[in-house]
This record gives sequence, structure tokens and C-alpha cells, in this order.
Amino acid sequence: MSPPEPFPLYHPADVRRAFSSDDATRRFAKVAQLEPGSRVLVLGCGPDGGAALLLARELGCSVVVADTEDAVLNPVRERVRAQGLTDQIEVQRVSLDALGLPDGAFHGILIQGRVLYPLNATLANLRGLLARRGRLGFTFPARVGRFAPKATLDFWERRIAGPLLLPRELLQVVEGAGYEPESAETLHDTELDAHYRELEAFLASIPGSQPAALREEVALHRESNGKASVSYAFIVGRRKEPGEKPPASRDRG
Repeated sequence: MSPPEPFPLYHPADVRRAFSSDDATRRFAKVAQLEPGSRVLVLGCGPDGGAALLLARELGCSVVVADTEDAVLNPVRERVRAQGLTDQIEVQRVSLDALGLPDGAFHGILIQGRVLYPLNATLANLRGLLARRGRLGFTFPARVGRFAPKATLDFWERRIAGPLLLPRELLQVVEGAGYEPESAETLHDTELDAHYRELEAFLASIPGSQPAALREEVALHRESNGKASVSYAFIVGRRKEPGEKPPASRDRG
């Protein structure tokens, strides 16, 4: 068996990311209870910086938008300047191995459509950056069908270096890592198919076999005949403190 793909999982910068629409960003902002003055980290932002611009412009948030390469960040810097948002948005190059950001500084952390770390590392690495009751929203592959072909499971478990979980199981892991799980959504079949069509168009322009893992991912999706057994999930959890009481039952018992 080939070794796992190193993190972050490769995603072409110019291809639209899952959960990166304005509506998806607004849903996160609502769940995270963001308001004017809330400080938000948009990590792995991509070259358009759309989420950061929306959060600053519509909600009055103070945003740190971060990625690992200046080639990705330079277009974001230009958009921030063009829209007169330099007082609200800081564009920062980071290393995923050591983000160099202050503990407890953010009311929200948003990772749209990129898988930057293994699941447990995502939860552990980012929890300390959140303020009390701050929310983390992140993207991770999830099993969505009742039955998944063995080839698909083998591919994904090799790729993420661990088991492929259902959304409810992802929320259980989130809870065990010191968060109150708040929401989970997955791309439905038509959204996922549109995502892979964009990836196919990108891959068609690249000679040779690289990036091999992404080509295999697209091929496995095509074999599903439009009914996916694996999709991408967007999970939101609130930082929970030791000894914190569970939330009151919504049905009053």
C-alpha cells in the first residue's frame, strides 16, 4: 500500500473550494454568533479571500486571512486594498507547522474546502487559538453512503491516514477534543459533482500523472454514477471549557 498523502491535502489554488460560497460563510457566521468587532481567522484562504472580505464588509469583523504562500496571498492583498478594508483585514503568511498566532485571540476560525491537518491535529492545533466560546468551522472528508466500495474506503483511509467517519462520528470526535459540536453539513450529490467537474477541467490542463491522488479521487467519484459514498463535510464546534455543564435540552427534557 502506498503511504498517506502528506498534509495539507493538495487542492489547486484556482479551483473553487467546497463551502466557500457567500451563503456558506454567512451560515458559519450565524452559528458562530459573529458580530461587529469579532476577531476571525480565515486559514487556507485561497487567492480570492472572499470569506474574509464578506466578514469584514457585512459584519464588521476584524479578520486575519492566512495562507502559506505569497503567490496565493498577493491577490488577496490587492482586493483588500481595492475595497478599502486594510483597517479590518490583516493578510498574513503562515507556516502550518507553527502558525505563530496568539492564543485565545479569535472568536471564529474558518477553514473552507481545504484539509490542512489530520482530524485530531486540526482540533488540537486550533483549539488554543480560540477565545472562550469561540467557534471552529473546518472541512474534512466524510462517509455519507450506507455502503462504500472497498477501493473508495482504502483510498480515503490511506489519504487521511485514519478511518473515514460519518458526519455524526466526526461530531463525536469534535466533542471528545474539547468542543461543543454545533453543526455538520455535507455537499449533496449535485454540489459534489459540480466540484469534481471543476477539478476535472483543471486536471485536463496538467500534463503527466500529477497530482496523482487528486486524479484518483475524481476517478473514484465518477465510478459512483452520481451517488457518492464519500463527500466533504463542514463541521462547527464551540470551544468548551473543562467542567462546563452540557447545554440545556432543547425539548425541556
